Amino acid sequence: MTYVIHGATGAQGAPVVAALAAAGKSVTALTRNPDAVVDGAHVVVAGYDSVDDLTQAYRGADGVFVHLPVVSEEDRRTYARNILAAVREARPARVVFSTSGAPIDPDTGGAAAVLAAGLTEAGVSHAVIEPTFYLENLLMPFVMDTVRERSMLPYPIRADFPASWASHLDIADAAVALFERPDVTGTVSVGQYPAITGPDLAEVFGVHFGKQVVFEPITPEQFRASVAPFIGEEPAADVAGAYTAMRTLADRSISPENSAQKLLGVTPRTTGQWLADIGL
Repeated sequence: MTYVIHGATGAQGAPVVAALAAAGKSVTALTRNPDAVVDGAHVVVAGYDSVDDLTQAYRGADGVFVHLPVVSEEDRRTYARNILAAVREARPARVVFSTSGAPIDPDTGGAAAVLAAGLTEAGVSHAVIEPTFYLENLLMPFVMDTVRERSMLPYPIRADFPASWASHLDIADAAVALFERPDVTGTVSVGQYPAITGPDLAEVFGVHFGKQVVFEPITPEQFRASVAPFIGEEPAADVAGAYTAMRTLADRSISPENSAQKLLGVTPRTTGQWLADIGL
């Protein structure tokens, strides 16, 4: 059985490769870097911008793990359409798509919504992993430097805003389970439940680092300025826009009815477990 993993050398794809390889599966690692070496996987050079490359990579696959890169939304929509064209042509046995926290409401017209709807229309076996916030966001230098130097945890949400945080490791656990469970289709929410607030996060960071850490709500604009040097101005503006829209919401909690906990028996890590697992 062969599994094709997008972004295999990146933060989201690498844990999926590692989990499948550890389970003894045959893994094809997709990357744009011809010099990449991925432990436990056969490396194939293929980009989101080539339907032909994607079709060739998908053909005969027992599973494909897909997520969209952090680029402009216009490019993401192009990539989503290319992925769908390749899926329709190659007909892999199973596709697991992680939204990476992007909305899949068709009214938004966003790339994640286009890809999720297109997979349904393509008629292939698939499931959509829907996380909310990634714990790895808290590893950004702007956040971690503030924790270490000022004992404050900055993030662009209200202090009273509960969210179901998840790690890339949790997404990998869910993806592997979904490859093994073709009977589970539709959307699977991955994240901590009950949801936790910013001060809850800060308290766990304080325990981990052995000092008191206080949560610091910041504005989406402050967050945009902090991440732009790493992901680019246009993607950073898109991210800031998403956090601005969230300020009107009461929470961003998963629903237990379609959670990985209920559907797959996969329980995401607590924040403390995650900090220990990554060896921070």
